[in-house]
Amino acid sequence: MKPVKFILIAGILCTCILYAGCKTPTLVQAPEAKTPPANFSNASDSVSNSGVIKWKTFFSDSHLVSLIDTALKNSQELAITLQEIDIARNEMRAKQGRLLPFIEGGVGAGIDKTGRYTSQGAGDASTDITPGKQVPDWLPDYRFGITASWEADIWKKLRTAKKAAFTRYLSTIEGKNFVITNLIAEIANSYYELLALDNQLQIVRQTIQLQQNALNIVRIQKQAAAATELAVKKFEGEVLGSQSLEYDILQKIQEKENKLNYLLGRYPQHIDRDTTGILNITPSQVAAGIPSQLLQKRPDIKQAALDLEAAKLDVKVAKAEFYPSFNIVAGLGFQAFNPSYLVKFPESLLFSLAGDLAGPLINKSAIKAEYYSANARQIQAVYNYERTILNAYIEVSTELSNIKNQQQIFELKAKQVDTLTATINISNALFKAARADYLEVLLSQRDALESKMELIETKLRQFNAVTNIYRSLGGGWN
Repeated sequence: MKPVKFILIAGILCTCILYAGCKTPTLVQAPEAKTPPANFSNASDSVSNSGVIKWKTFFSDSHLVSLIDTALKNSQELAITLQEIDIARNEMRAKQGRLLPFIEGGVGAGIDKTGRYTSQGAGDASTDITPGKQVPDWLPDYRFGITASWEADIWKKLRTAKKAAFTRYLSTIEGKNFVITNLIAEIANSYYELLALDNQLQIVRQTIQLQQNALNIVRIQKQAAAATELAVKKFEGEVLGSQSLEYDILQKIQEKENKLNYLLGRYPQHIDRDTTGILNITPSQVAAGIPSQLLQKRPDIKQAALDLEAAKLDVKVAKAEFYPSFNIVAGLGFQAFNPSYLVKFPESLLFSLAGDLAGPLINKSAIKAEYYSANARQIQAVYNYERTILNAYIEVSTELSNIKNQQQIFELKAKQVDTLTATINISNALFKAARADYLEVLLSQRDALESKMELIETKLRQFNAVTNIYRSLGGGWN
């Protein structure tokens, strides 16, 4: 084939490859991500944000601070997340490595026998290695050298893939921060629940003592024919009910301690905690700031944003697969049938250099499918980003309202407790004077117990609301 004809054919083939590669299918455009409103509907316009406060400052209880500090050192969940960061870092290094030439070194030895009645065997029969000697049937082969291959990143496919891997690495870091935020909030909520259970246990035991005293009085009255056996049994039933409630609370305390120990990554043991009671502790004051601050402070929102950016880069990588790739392959070494000839230069020198341009022409279904999938993942990432922002906004708005309403509920419940506690003394005095029925005494004790338990639960919900809004604002991980 003449050189001019060869160049013409090669030019036509390159043109066909470039034309086929540059023609990519049309995709559905990803929607623009929506941003949150300018302000929270139930908060001030102040830019003060409690999410920037470090958790050791936000939580003033020294026992709670010690528990959180232990969890951050021992938590298995956090350790698993750190391994995900290492995996993403290694993936980024792998993408970086593809930008550089691949160089391999090798040493080999073998033996080859060619059939006599073949074109190669027939030709070897007339070839002498040395004067008077033919090529032997069993021909040894010794070689060593290096080979190199490199793909020229013409369309920035490899660099874009590396950038996508780096973005996902940053995403795993934000994922780790989100795990820390949730872990701190979960420990704080469990700790306050434990304090509330301690308070409830104390109140139940005090109630049992009151009920026991009332039972003793009604037994004396029965002996004096001033009360009936029915009254005695009613009081005994109340005492037994309160005693069973005591053991129910003891079981809940054990379960809550075990849960805290699990979060701390250690086996069951006693949890040191504040003994003054949850009713004597005041929750921290919080400031929500403005919604736009969530975009910079909440780790899950930043993670969703990075995932969206990586998904967009994946679409570019998938699109570059339609374009032709240019590869260069080179080799340098020595090869001979006798070890003594291996270093004989230049006779045993082996050298090769080749370049090829290759691109998809027919049956691009697999490339198209990956292209469409990458675009679908990009659209999915947009919706996930929007959903994460919406969830964050609603969480903060809900907890702001919760804090305000729980404060009102607590004040009313405290008045109710004072009122119903006073009825216990009144009903007891009237009962002793035979001016009240025993049922009024029982109902007074039962209502007072229920109101005290509800007051503690309301206080607990206040602490939970403060902790949850601190988490919702992105606090804890810094």
